[in-house]
Amino acid sequence: MRVLIAGAGIGGLTAALALLRRGLDVDVYEQAPELREVGAGLQLSANGSRVFYELGLAEALKAVSCEAAGKEIRLWNTGETWKLFDLGAVSIERYGYPYFTLYRPDLIAALAGAIRREKADAIHLGTRCLAFTQSETTVEIQFDNRKPEVADALIGADGVHSRIRQGLFGADRPAFTGVIAWRGVIPLERLPKHMARMVGTNWVGPGGHVIHYPLRGGRLMNFVGALERADWQVESWSARGTTAELAADYAGWHEDVHALIREIPAPHKWALMTRPPLERWTVGRVSLLGDACHSMVPFLAQGAVMAIEDGYVLARCLEEFGATEGLTRYEAARRDRTRRAVEGSSANIQRFHNRVLADPVEGRKYVDREWAGARVAERYEWLFRYDVSSVPI
Repeated sequence: MRVLIAGAGIGGLTAALALLRRGLDVDVYEQAPELREVGAGLQLSANGSRVFYELGLAEALKAVSCEAAGKEIRLWNTGETWKLFDLGAVSIERYGYPYFTLYRPDLIAALAGAIRREKADAIHLGTRCLAFTQSETTVEIQFDNRKPEVADALIGADGVHSRIRQGLFGADRPAFTGVIAWRGVIPLERLPKHMARMVGTNWVGPGGHVIHYPLRGGRLMNFVGALERADWQVESWSARGTTAELAADYAGWHEDVHALIREIPAPHKWALMTRPPLERWTVGRVSLLGDACHSMVPFLAQGAVMAIEDGYVLARCLEEFGATEGLTRYEAARRDRTRRAVEGSSANIQRFHNRVLADPVEGRKYVDREWAGARVAERYEWLFRYDVSSVPI
């Protein structure tokens, strides 16, 4: 069986590697002229790291990641701290696999290297997918700069602006959430020594929050801030902002937050949009993966992980059932779980930004209640315990 994948992001490359490891022929087409990811971090919980252990990338990831000791909640203005949950050895003991924090370009490089060891010419750069047609037996994809290719199946892993999704279902209508996000990566040596800790931190406050965690063995710190603002509605990770604008957005927040902001070399901002999860991903021999079919706001730390899970389950389904039945079973296996992740991520906007956090007394009570052990378990246990290798397909 031959499978074509549009998009060489994390989900598309995970799918390609999983398929190649199962003996299927794969070609990946990426419109960017070089294989790279945005300079940002990601959190890889046990359900995601399990995939890369299954694919033989454990040692490669350990070499470039941090194994977080835990996560904590801090109050936006006082810095008061609550433990969210332990990770490190506890993640391995409880879920079987570690919780990594990773620099996205490092993960892309590890995946690409593994794919090229399986098939040296599997990744085609500088190639835009324009359209596709399909019959009962094949699917053909057209490009902007090369002859068409024919295969048994086509996977659209081409992100929130997916051309493959548009070809299947037409244009979408994303809705602005009223929240903009900031991102940046900081050399850890520039931060106060008390902030150089191997934990993930989530600052919560009225109308906004900040998340930061270490990368690359503790040499970098990843920063993501989200704030309720209605004056910026550009859905692009490449839009630049300024340090002064970012600092103004977090006026009144704790000095540790501003210590981070001052040291971000190049802050970027983007508007957070929502798209309802698709009721259907698959038509015949064409299906979707990751943000192309279930994009979510980045408040559950599961957007990339859902795409990673997609890729592995897709490979299982195609190997066992062939193209058309395999794609149908893949969608059925993944649709409810990814919908729940989308909904859980959206629910955290109100949870992280609740206006009661402006009141010192009521804010503490709110954190005690919302991040109590039972509520945290309800939000995360079902995510972390998922096993891509045994889930029914």
